[in-house]
Amino acid sequence: MIDLPRISSGQQAVVRTWLPEAELVADLSWNLVDTTVLHLRTPDGDRIVKAGGPTNHHIDREIHAHQHFTAPWVARGRAARMLRHDGDMKIMLLDYLPGSLMEGTAAANDPTLYRQAGALLAELHRLDARPDEDYEAKLTRKSLAWLEAEHRIPSATVRRLRDILLAHEPRPVTLVPTHGDWQPRNWLVDGDTLLAIDFGRADWRPAFSDFARLAVREFRTNPALEAAFLDGYGSDPRTPDLWYILQVREAIGTAIWAYRVGDEPFEMQGHRMIEEVLGSSEVGFRS
Repeated sequence: MIDLPRISSGQQAVVRTWLPEAELVADLSWNLVDTTVLHLRTPDGDRIVKAGGPTNHHIDREIHAHQHFTAPWVARGRAARMLRHDGDMKIMLLDYLPGSLMEGTAAANDPTLYRQAGALLAELHRLDARPDEDYEAKLTRKSLAWLEAEHRIPSATVRRLRDILLAHEPRPVTLVPTHGDWQPRNWLVDGDTLLAIDFGRADWRPAFSDFARLAVREFRTNPALEAAFLDGYGSDPRTPDLWYILQVREAIGTAIWAYRVGDEPFEMQGHRMIEEVLGSSEVGFRS
């Protein structure tokens, strides 16, 4: 097997042990964080290897999700099966799923697929539930810390955001298993069937948090997609006060994380999100 790109020598050795006859088909990595995604071909079929650097938490979350959350989807071929993993080496081996990435295709505007996405998400959220009294306060502290980091949010806007965060009164919420990045870039379409990928942000969160990525893009531009999604999901878990403060925190995190990794289009989206949650046109930055 040839050397594989973007993974350490130790991870190379693990892959050689798992798949001694594998050949590289494609590097599917996003190249924004230190998560590597490789499509490999083996005598037993195609496989996906995902690996991360020493401090990468996405691989840990994805391993945990495959161990505890994805079984109902895997049983129906709607998510990949995890074949092997090595948590210490930050690497995992998955089945290769058929289909094409939905983002950027005509399928990204197909309400029938959003209905499937809503139904799949409801199935994930119904797996389990647990109350948490500190979740909201913890996220507010995290957002306040983000505002202390380096970014391009104007100082007057930072003050307004900080005031909103400090005025929010945390209360207990119910947490469920969530995907964490539920949107077309993590959906595959195989014929007329929607499949789910990338559980690197999977964690226990309020159910409505999985609506956040869709709300600022697909739902914003095409209400029919939101209606189909909700039809598939079966209800709308978004309550006005908790949904609003989630949008504030998402806007802050998007703008600052994207600035940190150098993704300017995504950073611009974050600034637009801030503008919208503040109901103001003053928010922005000069590139």
